[in-house]
Amino acid sequence: MADLADTSATSEDPLSPSSHHTSSAPQQQRSYSPRPHQPRGDRDSDGGRYASELHSVRINAGQRTFYLDLKESGKGKFFKLSEKSRGGRKITIMFDVEDLPKFMDAFNEMQTKI
Repeated sequence: MADLADTSATSEDPLSPSSHHTSSAPQQQRSYSPRPHQPRGDRDSDGGRYASELHSVRINAGQRTFYLDLKESGKGKFFKLSEKSRGGRKITIMFDVEDLPKFMDAFNEMQTKI
């Protein structure tokens, strides 16, 4: 798996709406850090039973913070990817662990394009 802290290949945040415009503003450093395991309950992807957190990683990227959580419910393991902007807006997607290779392939393909 690629080191998420290595941003030498690009100087822009590809998810930033302003990344498609040239800017002379200094770029903020992005960082990756695993969060300590903190067992806590959360609703699983079907909104029903509670899921326990198995592992969590926080990624600081400019004015955004991303959280990637591995969780497990009665239906199995799944990933929860959340973005929290400095304005407090939070967006979350969830996908089953079986789909991780598809996401990894897509990210690896996108990395070859930058």
